[in-house]
Amino acid sequence: MGLSTEDWQAIGLTVKLATTVTLLLLVISTPLAWWLATSRSRLRGLVAAIVALPLILPPTVLGFYLLLAMGPNGWMGQLTQQLGIGLLPFTFWGLVIASMCYSLPFVVQPIQNAMQAIGQRPLELAATLGASPIDRFFNVVLPLSKPGFISASVLGFAHTVGEFGVILMIGGNIPGQTRVVSIQIYDHVEALQYQQAHWLAGSMLAFSFIVLLVLYYSQYKKAGANMRFGL
Repeated sequence: MGLSTEDWQAIGLTVKLATTVTLLLLVISTPLAWWLATSRSRLRGLVAAIVALPLILPPTVLGFYLLLAMGPNGWMGQLTQQLGIGLLPFTFWGLVIASMCYSLPFVVQPIQNAMQAIGQRPLELAATLGASPIDRFFNVVLPLSKPGFISASVLGFAHTVGEFGVILMIGGNIPGQTRVVSIQIYDHVEALQYQQAHWLAGSMLAFSFIVLLVLYYSQYKKAGANMRFGL
């Protein structure tokens, strides 16, 4: 017995969710990471703490407060209703927003670290050649931060795929709409369908191993290149 139709449906939804979340987070995290890497504002520590909060906050706690915010009496729920969007809990886009909040530090921090590692010298050299701040950002900062973006993409995607608590709080368990792989595995176990759970969990185990293998291989490859060039 292999993966069922419901399992493949959950896998497809999970891939769609993780892809959407990762792309949106890359767009949002890039300017945020650059500000955290270069700003001397007193608010920098506060913003960094807020970004890192999901690292130590239990997923159910974050999901609970997001559920309140997205509900009919929450500020986000009232806003979406005024815009004609309706309520977001138990919808795909509700999952997107919740997953973005929970995976934010896994995308921001690798990009921020890569940008901080660049240093000021490449930017100063580009400035002496007449490059504007925008030119320096797009032609110097972004290319040199490529390893950070790769790590951020891999970690953000993988973390979204493996999420359970926030997903359950915000999305529930609606087939084809909010039932992702982690929820599907839980359903199999709850129904004592251990063989189906083994197939799906084994697929997730293989995926996780491949993700880590790619991530560490890219890091070792970069370290080897730096050693060859004496960086």
